[in-house]
Amino acid sequence: MDEKTRNRMKELVSILNRASEAYYAQDTEIMSNYEYDRLYDELTGLEEKTGVIIANSPTVRVGYEAVDELPKERHERPMLSLAKTKSREELRDWLNGKEGLLSWKLDGLTVVLTYSGGKLVKAVTRGNGEVGEVVTNNARVFRNVPLSVPFQGELILRGEAVITYSEFERINSRIEETDAKYKNPRNLCSGSVRQLNNEITAARSVHFYAFSLVKAEGAQVHNSRAAQFAFLEEQGFDIVEYRRVNPDTILEKIAYFENKIPAYDVPSDGLVLTYDDIAYGQSLGRTAKFPRDSIAFKWADELRETQLTEMEWSASRTGLINPVAIFEPVELEGTTVSRASVHNISIVRGLELGIGDHITVYKANMIIPQIAENLTRSDTLEIPEICPVCGQPTQIRQVNDVQSLYCNNPDCDAKKIKAFTLFVSRDAMNVDGLSESTLEKFLARGFLHEFADIFHLERYEQEITQMEGFGEKSYTNLMERIEKARNTTLPRVVYGLGIENVGVANAKLLCRHFNFSIDALRTADAEELSAIDGIGGVIASSIYEYFHNKERMVQLERLLQEVKIEEETVAQSGSQTLAGMSFVITGSLEHYENRNALKEEIESKGGKVTGSVTGKTTCLINNDTTSQSSKNKKAKELGIPIVSEDDFIEKYL
Repeated sequence: MDEKTRNRMKELVSILNRASEAYYAQDTEIMSNYEYDRLYDELTGLEEKTGVIIANSPTVRVGYEAVDELPKERHERPMLSLAKTKSREELRDWLNGKEGLLSWKLDGLTVVLTYSGGKLVKAVTRGNGEVGEVVTNNARVFRNVPLSVPFQGELILRGEAVITYSEFERINSRIEETDAKYKNPRNLCSGSVRQLNNEITAARSVHFYAFSLVKAEGAQVHNSRAAQFAFLEEQGFDIVEYRRVNPDTILEKIAYFENKIPAYDVPSDGLVLTYDDIAYGQSLGRTAKFPRDSIAFKWADELRETQLTEMEWSASRTGLINPVAIFEPVELEGTTVSRASVHNISIVRGLELGIGDHITVYKANMIIPQIAENLTRSDTLEIPEICPVCGQPTQIRQVNDVQSLYCNNPDCDAKKIKAFTLFVSRDAMNVDGLSESTLEKFLARGFLHEFADIFHLERYEQEITQMEGFGEKSYTNLMERIEKARNTTLPRVVYGLGIENVGVANAKLLCRHFNFSIDALRTADAEELSAIDGIGGVIASSIYEYFHNKERMVQLERLLQEVKIEEETVAQSGSQTLAGMSFVITGSLEHYENRNALKEEIESKGGKVTGSVTGKTTCLINNDTTSQSSKNKKAKELGIPIVSEDDFIEKYL
């Protein structure tokens, strides 16, 4: 073996192991699946050609070492990876005239469950195939795992813990900060299953689909994988969807699964083919890494050649500037695509990109557009030296072998995403349709610099209607919502300004104290502000400093010219019957539309509503006065009255 080949093999082992560590241990990705498979196949080819396998090669290792935060345990039987193919004909030939079961290859976290005496006693993750992490308490709160089963002997099975795409979107929609959102369902599932606190797992709606019976002494499975699946269903398990196949029907069944992908809510990254005849499959033995009774089928990526026309550099609130490739539109997996994230500078340089280069693109797992290869490799793309948003210098930073581009300017407009997100939120200006991701795009393109700019987005009609996810109808709807938001109240405006320590309740309190006069509020001195009951010195200082910043006041004047504030007056002192009182609301309501409606009623009469029960709480409002909720328990401990909605209305209103 020549030195060049030996060095290339060492390089491939290092690259692939770093990628595996990121994927399995850190729940992140430093390269695409396509690139990993390509490098893995190159390494396999070199090992077969030379007959040499370097120590620590991923072709003889399985997965990555389990993390240290959870107890570890050795599996009764090693959990091997599967050999793979992208050829449908090869899959058919692999059957060798036998019958098999074709099922989804789910993309989550593999977990081994053990039952004894009909009870779930242990759950262990796959880990490195030999040793996994014990996650028993977390498995107990999976949405569909039976805690008890009819079978009384020792039962061991394997399955995939997954989080559906719809649940993934629901969880991400509640995370305001773009950079804090989860990248994909697999990462979210892995982090959810490997929690130290199973309350977090329970909130994530993790589901479990059984795909293999390891042990069930005495169970009648008749030497059949299909019979094993039937047995597991009888025990109450959801099993991975499968179809019986033979060499004559397998191509038709592959097409069946392929057609289901667009509407299938459970993440998958291919199919698995297993011999139905258990004894026959076991008689084939195994290699160092792969069993011979099963094989994985990965969808052959539909590649399209196109031309790179632009690299869009999109700045985010953290200062990270993401490269997004824009290319001539192509049809992929039934949809037209024209852009793909390139993720970071390391990948840009690895692809040796340049404007005008001919590239091939595909959809990872038939969903996410990615660049597969650069056929030209001109390596002429210039990395921006200034931020596309603020024009200040950029910096390339390296973290864990990955280079990324950042803007160093702390006042960059792109970093204002959190402020704008608060400004358009429901309790502030209530501009429905301006999500954080949309705001981030507008900021990155320089459409927004201050709050008043929200009301002048019509200046960018042409650019907005051509943005991905927008069109004429979306633009028109957004403009209508913005116009509607012009009519507002002073508490909404004050809260929307984002003054430190001023939430919804304090914004209302301030407006009532100053008789709904913005001029009186912004000219008040710190002493007057701190004397307001419920404000205090710290909050007063934040308010004073905000309204004595000249640039902010210029921007506030421009904002006030764009909105029409409803006239309000402070209720007469005689109606402030709840002044000095503090309430906590929990549970469902009958007389009020929601908790906010009751909260507004209390605040209109001078009372306060807080989120937790303390010694200063006047009473806890809960229609279920006998429940064992944490708030009820706390109220009882502190001697705070727990009253129903009816009792509250009768006693306090």
